[in-house]
Amino acid sequence: VQLQAFGGGLVQAGGSLRLSCAASGRTFSSYGMGWFRQAPGKEREFVAAISWRGGSAYYADSVKGRFTISRDNAKNTVYLQMNSLKPEDTAVYYCAAGPSYMSTLESDYEYWGQGTLVTVSS
Repeated sequence: VQLQAFGGGLVQAGGSLRLSCAASGRTFSSYGMGWFRQAPGKEREFVAAISWRGGSAYYADSVKGRFTISRDNAKNTVYLQMNSLKPEDTAVYYCAAGPSYMSTLESDYEYWGQGTLVTVSS
């Protein structure tokens, strides 16, 4: 599976962005998908995950209620809708494909996209 994330950019605090992650390969629907982020000078951290059918999702406490992960298996795409953005959301966001169940652990994910930069100005 090859993943390509896009949709990042510069946005003011309180604004919204939607990230997309397009996957190649016919087995996309068998993978759970996750979003992670890495802020400057910090470790990469879990943001959100969705199960292989999209019936279940899990979020980091820092984004719960503001971000929504979703997927369209017919389009081989996973999305991250980000609302009420804060300066501390500034990071490179990565999508990843892993086990069919949801996981918050980087080590569970087998395939990674190249990352897309989100910058939130105050």
